[in-house]
Amino acid sequence: QVQLVESGGGLVQPGGSLRLSCAASGIILNIYATRWYRQAPGKQREWVAVITSGLGTNYGDSVKGRFTISRDKAKNTVYLQMNSLKPEDTAVYYCNVHDVWGQGTLVTVSS
Repeated sequence: QVQLVESGGGLVQPGGSLRLSCAASGIILNIYATRWYRQAPGKQREWVAVITSGLGTNYGDSVKGRFTISRDKAKNTVYLQMNSLKPEDTAVYYCNVHDVWGQGTLVTVSS
């Protein structure tokens, strides 16, 4: 059974940082592209970042230069390092591989 489990969310002040993790079981992440999405209250789900099997990366315009996606092959985990957080980054963050989604982790940016 393929499972993705996100963690690392929480409450952080504007300008702060968080690192989200997406741990996989039943699937080897380094042979697939893994994506992060987010969904803010009352808004549609938004694509945030992708890391390919070849470690290529790309980011949504709203997070470019602030967020970094990476992968640890040994831990079969993908990370999203989020710096210079803004209140508009508040959302539930999800990781995705093909049609498999995690349960999400809530990030709240507020003073």
